[in-house]
Amino acid sequence: MVRIVACARILAWPEDSPIVDAVMSSEQRKIVLAYSGGLDTSVILTWLKEQYDADIVAFCADVGQGAGELAGLEKKAADTGASRCVVQDLREEFVRDFCFPMLRANAVYEGDYLLGTSIARPVIAKAMVTLAQDVGADAIAHGATGKGNDQVRFELTAAALDPSIDIIAPWRMWDLRSRADCVAYAKERNIPIEVTPEKPYSMDANAFHISYEGGVLEDPWAEPNPAMFRWTKSPEEAPDSPTYVVIQYEQGNPVAVDGEALAPHKLLERVNALGAEHGVGRIDIVENRFVGMKSRGVYETPGGTILHLAHRAVESLTLDREVLRIRDGLIPEYASLVYRGFWFAPEREALQALVDESQKNVSGEARLRLYKGQASVVGRRSDQSLYDPSLATFERDDVYNQADATGFIRLQSLRLRTLAGR
Repeated sequence: MVRIVACARILAWPEDSPIVDAVMSSEQRKIVLAYSGGLDTSVILTWLKEQYDADIVAFCADVGQGAGELAGLEKKAADTGASRCVVQDLREEFVRDFCFPMLRANAVYEGDYLLGTSIARPVIAKAMVTLAQDVGADAIAHGATGKGNDQVRFELTAAALDPSIDIIAPWRMWDLRSRADCVAYAKERNIPIEVTPEKPYSMDANAFHISYEGGVLEDPWAEPNPAMFRWTKSPEEAPDSPTYVVIQYEQGNPVAVDGEALAPHKLLERVNALGAEHGVGRIDIVENRFVGMKSRGVYETPGGTILHLAHRAVESLTLDREVLRIRDGLIPEYASLVYRGFWFAPEREALQALVDESQKNVSGEARLRLYKGQASVVGRRSDQSLYDPSLATFERDDVYNQADATGFIRLQSLRLRTLAGR
């Protein structure tokens, strides 16, 4: 279990603060920067070198965002002044150790959001902390803004894993306030970036989902442009015939699709492709950010939607009623912890232990029908099933005495009759 034993030093004071001046004048031998190769992180890389006279190690985590977003990063980082660029394949770890535990808990934030962006941040931050330790870096830096949730998720993870490391958050420190400011900064310093027209929204992708927010989506009444979606077909363009898929589970984890055993990342890829083809997993919501404001987000989570529904179907056969009731009562708390960045906090780990204990007999199969944007459970079976047809039947049976229900109802109504008689 990881425990938070101290608070990481977070460098985010106002620029004119004497504390910042003192910190910036101190020697920073090496900084690990979360790097994407885009405008923001290219500017941040140069800014860090100017402010700290530091050796910058650029880091990019491959969490399934696609090869196009990873191409040429090493050259871009070197041209911008990084001493090295590390691109680490975290896809299997991300799905196995982060997505699957979250799916075992059936985590859904505010009734709709399957937490695709939230769950990617702790695996990225964990890898950054490990790299910083390996290369002897004194600090890690990120490009998250002071308005969003990601700053909290990155920094809480770092605090839990290595309280001694400094955290540098340029968007909370510098006087750049917009994309135009960043473009001007890049031109002044000959930073090699490709200045393209600003997208009408921001996008973030990983193996579990794609998110869209900001720009034109800040009007919660405006319908998203259908051309925006990169992954899923629209229901109107989805096939006119349904597809059936069978997901097999062992102890709460999906292990096979249509009888073929697959490793976690490959399994998620398979159900993503099936769901995307049939337009499954699009949602459009207004959520409550941890920092206090409401935010409109549009998400594509095709595979996650299928796995969530299939898991609940197998649980419906295999979980005891009271275990299910108590676990379900904890879903909002678990989801909130993931959303707010407390993945490595003891309370999330304690909830996970309860969840995983409940999953010991959650083994079996669920059959789903994918059609025109919907995933519907149409069958479930399990060797661990608690479902007894001889008890459940509405036909004649010899195992259940219906007269027993009279005393049961009378005892259940005792307090109600007492209250009514008062």
